[in-house]
Amino acid sequence: MYKANLTGPIGLVVGNEGNGVSRLVKENCDYVVSVPMKGDIDSLNASVAAGVLAYEIVRQRINA
Repeated sequence: MYKANLTGPIGLVVGNEGNGVSRLVKENCDYVVSVPMKGDIDSLNASVAAGVLAYEIVRQRINA
């Protein structure tokens, strides 16, 4: 997610940790990013992952 350019228009699609998103949804997205996890974290629920990505989008747009 840190290497992706998130400064343009974005439609955010969040998948679950087990299966992610379906093949058809993934094929119709421009690109796929993931949230890196460090430490003793096994997984993030979808709302937390969306919040982390939303924060990164805002951070990149402020610094652009």
